[in-house]
Amino acid sequence: MAFLLMPGTILIIDDEEQLRKLLSRIISLEGFTIEQAATLKGAWTLLTHKVIDIVLCDVKLPDGNGVNFVKEVKTRLPLIEVILLTAYGNIQDGVQAIKNGAFDYITKGNDNDRIVPLLYQALEKVAAQRKSAVKIKEKGAYSFDDIIGNSPVIKRAVKLAQKIAPTDASVLLLGETGTGKEVFANAIHAQSKRSDQLMVAINCSAFARELLEGELFGHKAGAYTGAVKDKNGLIEMADGGTLFLDEIGEMNIDLQAKLLRVIENGEFIKLGDVKTTKVNVRIIAATNKDLERAIEEGSFREDLFYRLNVFTIQLPALREHAEDIPAFANHFLAHFAAKENKPVLLIDKDALYLLQQHAWKGNIRELRNVLERASILTEGDTLLPEHLPYEIQKQDKGASSLTLTSVEKSHIQKVLQHAHGNKTKAALLLGIGLTTLYRKMEEYNISK
Repeated sequence: MAFLLMPGTILIIDDEEQLRKLLSRIISLEGFTIEQAATLKGAWTLLTHKVIDIVLCDVKLPDGNGVNFVKEVKTRLPLIEVILLTAYGNIQDGVQAIKNGAFDYITKGNDNDRIVPLLYQALEKVAAQRKSAVKIKEKGAYSFDDIIGNSPVIKRAVKLAQKIAPTDASVLLLGETGTGKEVFANAIHAQSKRSDQLMVAINCSAFARELLEGELFGHKAGAYTGAVKDKNGLIEMADGGTLFLDEIGEMNIDLQAKLLRVIENGEFIKLGDVKTTKVNVRIIAATNKDLERAIEEGSFREDLFYRLNVFTIQLPALREHAEDIPAFANHFLAHFAAKENKPVLLIDKDALYLLQQHAWKGNIRELRNVLERASILTEGDTLLPEHLPYEIQKQDKGASSLTLTSVEKSHIQKVLQHAHGNKTKAALLLGIGLTTLYRKMEEYNISK
């Protein structure tokens, strides 16, 4: 099997020293850099001070459980992938691990030949996610016309954004994940005096401290391990334009001090440098965290908060303006049709009703993903309730004869049929891990 990516850094967490050494030897032969920890506490020390790509973690450790650890890693460092190792396969643990965000859940010994291919697959995902976490927008990328919705809460947010856009004031966008903060940031930049210059965006939650510092401020060659040549940071790249800092609440407090200096004085020092670099950038920041609470807890600087909080715009959760869901649905279906060069799907009124009743914890981003999967599954000209995920279908109170189990089984069967038995493609369409799909097929006795 040919792999196109350069090997990255793997953190092995296991309290059995002999197993750690064995895995290290196997994996290092592929060119990966290895870090080791015997406990979760030791692992967190490495995760917060080194650039780690993938974690290979035992389920049972002296100071915690690997299944729970996955959830914490994906919350704090979402671009790191975690593969869990267990001595005794447990379906319940496996299902929960995948739900918590594990890349895979494998059994020690039985699956040893799968480890290296899995590491490369996980590394591909890490590289793709890191690439998407930094975006450079050319002129005209977005405008306020791209903001969908006619509800009062959306109109109010747009009106505020249009008022502040022509100024150079810092803007703080508040809202849950998936509420459209990046779209608003781009629209503000497009209507600003800096619209002829670049807008550079970065998701602060996607990078460990050392990596984020290098991305933002740049570095000189030799500043840290892996810094083999000089690199200009994103702040320097955005000089004259706009820097959008998404999920700024996740930024390390030491980096917050360096960012504050940029806002106050327009200057910073690159990693490993001795001279000051001058810049002129407008800052737009966004977060889903309560920053005032973070200040009280000591994880966010009060002076930085006041510098960013010159103008605040609260973006509503999708459930707070469900009347805009038909407009979003029609927009996304038209986009998917154009992408696939197919006629635009109609949407059944019952399917639309179910969409409007859903809680949408992932907001607009979740709605888009659901509609994209549904449009792939729709063979006619109309998207029906049966094309929606089972957790949305089950909201239909009139379908009381359908148990959750039967709806889920039926939905998986339809997706497998659509994918012509390709389980990898089916898992992608279902939005679940491949391991989870296999377990569901076994649980529901679905023929392979």
